[in-house]
Amino acid sequence: MGLRTKTALVIAAVAAVVAAFIGLLVHQRTAADQREDAERTADARLVEALQDRIAGVETNALVNPRALPTVLRDTVTDRPVRATYLQESARGGPVMWAAARSGADVVAVRRSYAPEVRALNSLDQVLLSAGAAAVALGCGLGIAVAAAAGRRIGASARTAQRIAHGDLTARVTPKGKDEIAELADAVNTMADALSLRLEAERRVTADIAHELRTPVAGLVTAVGLLPPGRATELVSGGVDQLRRLVEDVLEVARLDVPGVERAQREEVSLADLTRRAAAATGREVEVRVRRDEVVATDPRRVERILANLIANAYRHGAPPVTLEVDGAAVRVSDRGPGFPADLLAEGPQRFRTGARERGTGIGLGLTIVMGQAQVLGARVTYENLAEGGAQATVDLT
Repeated sequence: MGLRTKTALVIAAVAAVVAAFIGLLVHQRTAADQREDAERTADARLVEALQDRIAGVETNALVNPRALPTVLRDTVTDRPVRATYLQESARGGPVMWAAARSGADVVAVRRSYAPEVRALNSLDQVLLSAGAAAVALGCGLGIAVAAAAGRRIGASARTAQRIAHGDLTARVTPKGKDEIAELADAVNTMADALSLRLEAERRVTADIAHELRTPVAGLVTAVGLLPPGRATELVSGGVDQLRRLVEDVLEVARLDVPGVERAQREEVSLADLTRRAAAATGREVEVRVRRDEVVATDPRRVERILANLIANAYRHGAPPVTLEVDGAAVRVSDRGPGFPADLLAEGPQRFRTGARERGTGIGLGLTIVMGQAQVLGARVTYENLAEGGAQATVDLT
């Protein structure tokens, strides 16, 4: 149930309770006033009838009426008082009685109470209609208020989502001085702090990589001067791994800067591009073409994405590694333990592989994949296969 519905229901419920309470008070007060007026009128007629009886004047009063309610008869018989009584179950509708003892007789007058009952019923209908109108108005007001608040909260939520997806320039325009405006300010403050932190992290990473580039190049040159042997092979392998790491860090640093990397698009056959990327890795990779398609993309970046996914499959998964071309999508699958749960939930994180069983590494390969895909406007998704293994899908549409 959304905020708009909840707010409308709360306001409608409050309006209904208030309308019912006011209607009940008005009903009870009106009924009491009607009865008091009817009692005064009946008593005045009784007084007039008693005076006429004493004066010997003919009167319309009833003397010892058989229909007189027993309660009223007992009251005026036991004490010399005038009394009134509303007989609600009388034949022909409710009747207001007034009676008093005059000598040995009981003199009474009566009048129909039906007009008061009809008036009270009419009033109840008016109160019911007014209450329904108040509830409807409350619903409309609740929807309007909730819609306005929902739009403002939704703007903050959408901005936060854009920031979470990497758009650090997204900001909320605060309106008013209420709690929602404070939420917008908090989102903007979070975005500013996150932007500064990521920028500082990117600069440090790039600076370190640049500082390492020169000595690494010197190491590569020095390794070439070493005499052949097992020790030289070990040193050469370590230096080569260090060189690739520095290049990866520099690439991540470039991809982190918006607008620096731009795609150079051309129309190519995705099947041919996939075969070329698989062959360039020098690994045993099976390429299957279900349906080929000509796509407008940057071949170098696509090859970089596929090469990193193949390397990731071999490093963290297990052969056979398969590339399947299906239209404008390429699926890279292996038969390893599958992707860790946090990668599936949060996406690739740099300097983190996610699970011990995924093997060694610092998590830059998939980070580069996501960065290059963003430059291309492509979408990369990760999933674990039901029959076992992991599968990454690159969609170039």
